[in-house]
Amino acid sequence: MATATLVPAGAGDPRDAVVGASPWRVALHALYRDRSAMAGLVMIFLLAALALAAPLVAPYAPNAQPDIIALKNAAPSLAHPFGTDEYSRDVLTRIIYGARVSLSIAFLSVMVAATVGTAYGAIAGYAGGAVDTAMMRLVDALLSIPVVLLLIAVATLWDGRLGVVGLILMLGLTGWFGVSRLVRSLVMSARADEFVTAARALGASHARIVALHILPQVISPVLVAATLAVGNVIVIEAGLTYLGVGVQPPHASWGSIFHDGMNSLASSWWVSLFAGVALVITVLAVNLVADGLREALNARQLPAR
Repeated sequence: MATATLVPAGAGDPRDAVVGASPWRVALHALYRDRSAMAGLVMIFLLAALALAAPLVAPYAPNAQPDIIALKNAAPSLAHPFGTDEYSRDVLTRIIYGARVSLSIAFLSVMVAATVGTAYGAIAGYAGGAVDTAMMRLVDALLSIPVVLLLIAVATLWDGRLGVVGLILMLGLTGWFGVSRLVRSLVMSARADEFVTAARALGASHARIVALHILPQVISPVLVAATLAVGNVIVIEAGLTYLGVGVQPPHASWGSIFHDGMNSLASSWWVSLFAGVALVITVLAVNLVADGLREALNARQLPAR
């Protein structure tokens, strides 16, 4: 029986890290060795933990206005480390609570987009022929529409009553087009493999072949694409909220905090600054993880030696 053998830590090729181990274990080991990816992953976990524990760690209530006259646009201090906004609300508290909204919208909308795109692309790629042609022409037509303009138009039609759940669905249902094309090409390649032909010869149904034999082969690229999409969605949500068609009061997101600070940027620069820093750090962390995943999963697909 083959046993896993660890090689010295200085080995350069990730596939040499664990000889005889499962491919996913090799990928996890390669990801663990990537310091940049691990730093990004730790940052994301810290932000997620901070968002989940917001009621416990935030110094004030998110919409508390203790003194709208004396504490209006107060500079950073010990009592308010990130200062206050024009309504005397604590900026640090609002950024912590805003992480809940911004991260939830980003991750949940990407899950919706990845699920819809994977299902659509798998059906098109496996069916082939006229079905594939018709489905892909629809995707081409949708891709020809600028996504940001489409989002603004849809959000404007709802007249600011979209809500957080509606925003998640809107971002998810307009973000699956690229994923579907990726999955379709991978499924078309995988359906000609010998193991698919063998499963079909044994009488497996089309649904079983797609679910158990083909989709596991496309998980890696979809996972990388979805991770990259999280950073893009965070920026898009912030942009929509800044334009007034995203997250609406009383909810606070990093985009709405940034927007509030722009109204008095010269006198209270700290409001927009700290919200912008939170956005930059989060997007950078997500991109670091995505790059690490891409390298690790490429290593996983290398043949064992």
